[in-house]
Amino acid sequence: MAIGLMEVQLLKAKDLKVTDFFGKIDPYVVMQYKGQEKRSTVANGQGRNPVWNEKFIFRAEYPSASGDQYKLILKIMDKDTFSKDDFLGQAIIYVKDLLAQGIENGGAKLQSLKYRVIGENNSYCGEIDVAITFTPNPKVEQKFIDEDIGGWKESSY
Repeated sequence: MAIGLMEVQLLKAKDLKVTDFFGKIDPYVVMQYKGQEKRSTVANGQGRNPVWNEKFIFRAEYPSASGDQYKLILKIMDKDTFSKDDFLGQAIIYVKDLLAQGIENGGAKLQSLKYRVIGENNSYCGEIDVAITFTPNPKVEQKFIDEDIGGWKESSY
C-alpha cells in the first residue's frame, strides 16, 4: 500500500440552483474523502456563480486497506444566517484511476474539469470546476500526525 497527498483545487461553480426565498445564495463546499472532511469559505454575495480558488489536502492511500470506493464527495451548501444551511446539490468524483496512475508514475494530475452538481431529486443543479493532484509520499503518515493539513488553514482567504 502506498500513501500520498491528494490536493483538491476548488475553483468555481456555475448556474447553481437558488433555494433561498429571496433568490440569493451564499454557497460553500463541504468535501469528504474516506472519513476526512474539509470546508471552503462561504462565497458571500457571489450567488449562482461563485469563485473560490482554494486548495485542500487529503491523505490518500492506494490500494485502500478498507477496500472502500475512491469517492471524493463535494456537497454544495447555501449558508443561511437565521436557519439551517440549505443543501444545493453534490458532485462525486471517482479518484481510483488517478491514485493508481500517481503510484505508477510518481504523481498524477486531473486538470481542471467541470462536474455536474446533482440535487436531492437527481436533477441537474449546476456545475463545479475542480482540479486534483495526487503525489505519493511515504512520509505522509507522520506529517498528518505532526500537523493539521488542509481545511481552513490551507485556504487562500
